Amino acid sequence: GIYILIAVGAVMMFVGFLGCYGAIQESQCLLGTFFTCLVILFACEVAAGIWGFVNKDQIAKDVKQFYDQAFQQALMAESETNNGKAVVKTFHETLNCCGPDNVIGAITPLWRKDLCSGDSLLENFIEASNCHKKIDELFSGKLYLIGIAAIVVAVIMIFEMILSMVLCCGIRNSSVY
Repeated sequence: GIYILIAVGAVMMFVGFLGCYGAIQESQCLLGTFFTCLVILFACEVAAGIWGFVNKDQIAKDVKQFYDQAFQQALMAESETNNGKAVVKTFHETLNCCGPDNVIGAITPLWRKDLCSGDSLLENFIEASNCHKKIDELFSGKLYLIGIAAIVVAVIMIFEMILSMVLCCGIRNSSVY
């Protein structure tokens, strides 16, 4: 997952460079390339959004599996700098949950206070639900928020495409001085 994010960031940086440099140099070729890259990225984002909506159950299952692996790593770790412990703490603080939906997850707040947020152990044990349930709620109940974010990104990209094409056409129709 990290490598995909790095690659996407590098592509976005390159596309942004094309747009900025093309606008500064008033180059139709660079602005046309920028527009083409935006169209391709827009199509990829729409395809990824449709794929994610169709496979939301599989994605939720993968996220739960990732959480379980991080949770097992955090249980076995002794040091505070463990990556698994940081991931688990992030899940717990974001989703307000503690542990997976098995017996180990149910008793974890009693003996691993450092993994669960909250003031007291009893509060953690009574109020915090398991993270598997919270992950399912996130993908079923909060799906509209993900959809709204995707629509906002799509609208911004459409405006970018329109403005880059207007700039490209304006450069072509301008008189050379």
